[in-house]
Amino acid sequence: MLNLFKKKTQGTTVVFKIDGMHCSSCSINIDGELEDQPGVIEAKTSYAKAKTTIVYDSSRVNPEQLKQVIEGLDYQVSEVSK
Repeated sequence: MLNLFKKKTQGTTVVFKIDGMHCSSCSINIDGELEDQPGVIEAKTSYAKAKTTIVYDSSRVNPEQLKQVIEGLDYQVSEVSK
């Protein structure tokens, strides 16, 4: 029997507070840049909450590198939790 459900990839989660977003397009831009990074499994950025939640493979990327990606888009970032 075929398993029709995709197995969810496990990873490490980090949450960042982001200052400087002006609209929901900013959150889409951040998600796109993060998800292009090797080791990032998923990125969910909320403009309304000014936060991003990133699930990543800790053997390929670390929170500091992810923070630098967001700062490279001219946003201010602080880590909320791991």
